[in-house]
Amino acid sequence: MNRLFRLAPVLRARKAQEDAARGAVIQSRAEIREAEALVKRRKLDLVGADAPSEGSARAMVAALVARQSLAAGLFDAQRMVTSAEVIEQEKLAALADAAKRRRAVELMAERHAATVKAHDLKTDQAALDELAVTAEARNAAGNVADPNRSEA
Repeated sequence: MNRLFRLAPVLRARKAQEDAARGAVIQSRAEIREAEALVKRRKLDLVGADAPSEGSARAMVAALVARQSLAAGLFDAQRMVTSAEVIEQEKLAALADAAKRRRAVELMAERHAATVKAHDLKTDQAALDELAVTAEARNAAGNVADPNRSEA
């Protein structure tokens, strides 16, 4: 029986794939935090840019256009958060898939180990049985060879 698990390299590769997927999820979560921080900064910028209550018409129009630009920037930042969350869900699905594939190979490795152990136990038991039979035969042969010997 082959004692080595032939799919050990596959198992190592699957573990590496799972680790890479886990890293991608961590990176995705970092991108979400960055996008959320950007939203927070843009909100603060928008709140801080109040429309002027007095001044020339040009100044008021310029201030309104600036606020509109800040609002568009805030909208883009919120869209970035949503997009990053969708990407995170995709990465989590990829991580779950990688974990399933790794676990499938691990189950095969566990079954192989159990088979090897069962084979070893069977071999050991056969050797013990052989020793018992041989010892019994030796004892019986010893009694036949020495008829004056009595059993106590």
